[in-house]
Amino acid sequence: MPERERYPGYDVLNKRHTPSWNDATRKVIDARLAVSRDPDFFTQEEWRILVAVCDRIMPQPADRPPVPLAGYIDQRMRDDIRVGFRNAALPPQGEAWKRGLHALNAEALDAHDTAFDRLAADQQDDLLHRAEDGRLHHPAWRGMDCQLFFNERIMADIIAAYYAHPTSWNEIGFGGPASPRGYVRMQNNRRDPWEPVEAGPGDEEKIRRKNQHVR
Repeated sequence: MPERERYPGYDVLNKRHTPSWNDATRKVIDARLAVSRDPDFFTQEEWRILVAVCDRIMPQPADRPPVPLAGYIDQRMRDDIRVGFRNAALPPQGEAWKRGLHALNAEALDAHDTAFDRLAADQQDDLLHRAEDGRLHHPAWRGMDCQLFFNERIMADIIAAYYAHPTSWNEIGFGGPASPRGYVRMQNNRRDPWEPVEAGPGDEEKIRRKNQHVR
């Protein structure tokens, strides 16, 4: 059964030529929409493993184009875009990703004699759960804590990549940076006219008509 739309009819990209967005916002959004779906930083083998990990951590609906999660991470590693801090127990982010992907693949080969990206979904999930619990110990980790890698690279980077994309903004009713317009009605349970309306059960079609005019 498909998941109910919370903001039916809403498309944040309709704000492109309205007071909600300025040139700087449009430039940022255009760059996010243009993220490559091919690797620049990762090798082809690393890329296949990364795509498989992204698919298990953040499954996406089949009825729309997926957010290019692996592409976002590849671009960040290629351009060395950092958040300004890191756990000192982990290597720099690019090295951590490469080492972690190779280690996950080594664990898959050791346990199943098959590359990680070729495993069944439940086998991939099992290895990821074991990483989350700190229960992977293959020498390929080379001293890197698998639990830290899971929490601070896999989860943090994949979730950040997903919610950086306009597709996910449509799902949660987010209007983007809203610059220069900003937000006015800051009280609880208040919305500005340029914010979408959340639908309740049975209200989808009525709300869809309203949200198609949100700019």
